[in-house]
Order: sequence, then structure tokens, then C-alpha cells
Amino acid sequence: MVKLHDLQFVPFISEEEIGTAIDKVSAGLNQDLANKNPLFIGVLNGAFIFASEVLKRFDYDCEISFVKLASYEGTETTHEVKELVGLGEEVTGRTVVILEDIVDTGNTIEVLIEMLVEKGCLTYKIATLFYKPEAYTKKININYIGIEIPNRFIVGYGLDYKGLGRNLTEVYQLKPNDMTNLVLFGPPGAGKGTQAEVLKQKYNLVHISTGDVFRYNIKNETELGTLAKSYIDKGQLVPDEVTINMLNAEVDKNQEAKGFIFDGFPRTEAQADSLDKLLESKGAMVSAMVALEVDDEVLVQRLLERGKTSGRPDDADEKVIRNRIKVYYDETAILKNYYQKQDKYFGVDGVGGIDEITERLSSVIDKL
Repeated sequence: MVKLHDLQFVPFISEEEIGTAIDKVSAGLNQDLANKNPLFIGVLNGAFIFASEVLKRFDYDCEISFVKLASYEGTETTHEVKELVGLGEEVTGRTVVILEDIVDTGNTIEVLIEMLVEKGCLTYKIATLFYKPEAYTKKININYIGIEIPNRFIVGYGLDYKGLGRNLTEVYQLKPNDMTNLVLFGPPGAGKGTQAEVLKQKYNLVHISTGDVFRYNIKNETELGTLAKSYIDKGQLVPDEVTINMLNAEVDKNQEAKGFIFDGFPRTEAQADSLDKLLESKGAMVSAMVALEVDDEVLVQRLLERGKTSGRPDDADEKVIRNRIKVYYDETAILKNYYQKQDKYFGVDGVGGIDEITERLSSVIDKL
């Protein structure tokens, strides 16, 4: 796996497969263009490697030139081609072969052919290393195709993401977002901790509890833990930046994880935005906010009962319990609205046996 800027890419097409594809394209060109002295036109920046390999394999006289056009920004095509460097060579009465690294929508090809025809090109042919039939929108025939691929964003062998990746000798595709990342919420006494452990085992997820992360960093006197403690000792709130950096470190420890359960974070809309950006930098996103829903009176009775054995004073005082529940709903209301706007909020009935509640949660997760 390689990381370019903010995105991760995984292996897709090997160097050997690419070589075989170029052999196939070159064989077709040699057969069709023997002794015709064609002008090869490489479309920069992506086609420079492909063009050089084709020329190595072409057995007859030829010339080569390059033009530069662009229609990509990031991972999405803009559908607008802008000519950056024009064609200066004489093409009147000549056979021209356009060498493309990849053909998807066909916008670049269409503009370039219009230029060639205006300049008096006799005949033209199009050769591309990669071709996306699902994305192609033009009626122009592609004469030589190395490899047909699905409509995925790829890098390597001349192709880039924001300037990086062209020098990779193999082709990589954008890492599919197949991670399941849950923001798990539940009021005090809802059984959130129990369910988090069950879901962690069932779906092979990593459970990240903000409280546990803080305690670990402070106890082990990590740089972030020492920084967090300095705020806590002053009676101040730990800045979101410190918290998100701790979570980032936890995510980085588990790069092969199938997903994460975030417990205790986010608490505010700003924190939710920070979490989105953190996961986006890893090529992932929040799949859902799942909240256990339990009637207040049921919660109060559960906590009072728990207080008989837990030894926690906040489980023994009904007034304190009701205040904790109120604080939870005040915080959750903001995040419920945040994730509802993204169609990512799921409320789940938290009353019943552990297995029953797990089944309800699983029915939501399985559909994500």
C-alpha cells in the first residue's frame, strides 16, 4: 500500500501485466503502420512513460511530439479540457497516433482530434495503455487498447494524484472504503460498554475509548499525555487538537483494522468535523452513529441497582444519575442532528437481553 498526500492506494496492476499490454499495443502499431512514418503524439504528463515504451518497440521510422492538456483535479475529472501546450509540428497529410496513458470520458481525445483535423491531419489513430469503457462517453473509436479497467481512480506508470505517483512502476488503485467505523453512543446504564466489546469481537473492529486513551497516555507520560495532563491540572478542558492527535495515534497503530468503534468521541460538532477529517486522511469515513435508546426510568433503576455492587458514588445517587442522563442527551442532540444530515444516525432499542440488543445493532451494521 502507498500513501499519496491524504489518500491510500493499494496494488492493482503489476509491472509484468503492463509490459504485456504495451507489447500488444506495439504489435498492432507495427502491423498497421509499417513504413508510414507516423507522428506519435504523447499526451502529457501521464503518457510519457507509455510513449517511451511504445517507441522502443516500434520497428520503423517515426517521429514523436508531446502536447499537454488537463481535465483532472484531484480524483474527479472536471469534464473541461484546457490546452496548456499547443501542437507545433506539421501534421498536414500525415498519419498521427495519439498516445494516451488512460482514456475515461474521452474529453481530451475529442479536443485533440479537433485540433489535428483543423491542422490537416490525413488519418489519426488512438492508442491507450488503460481504458475505462464504463466512463467513455464519445463515439470516437479507440484503435489500440492495452488494458480495460473498471471506472476506478488509479495512479502509477505516469498517472498521478495531485502530482505524486507518476514514478511508480506498478499501478495502484484508490483503497476501497470497506472499513466499518462506528460512533457508538448510549446514555449511562444503557450497556454501551458491554455492546462495544461484543461488536468488537463479532466484526473484528478496534474499540477506541477516549477515556482509556487519555488514561494510557497520561499513565505512560507520552508527549500527548503530558500535554493533556498540563491542561487537566489547571482545571482546563483539553483542546480538541490534543484529543484528535491521540486518536490519530491509535488509528495509526491499527492500520490493518477492518474498522473502529469510537466511544466517548466526538462530543461536539467541531469534534465530529475533526474526526471526519482524520478518517478522510486515512481514506475512510464514519459509517454511522449508532445510539442505544433506553427510557430514563429504566436507566435510573439500572444504575441504582448497579450502584449496590459497583462502589461508584455516582451510581448510588438518583439526583446525580438523572443529571448525568440529562447531560448525555444535551450532548447527543447536537451530534444526532449532525449525523442525521448525513443519513448516518441510527437509534437502536437498548431494552432487553444482551443478545437481543446485539442482534438489533447487528441488523443496522450489516446494512452499512
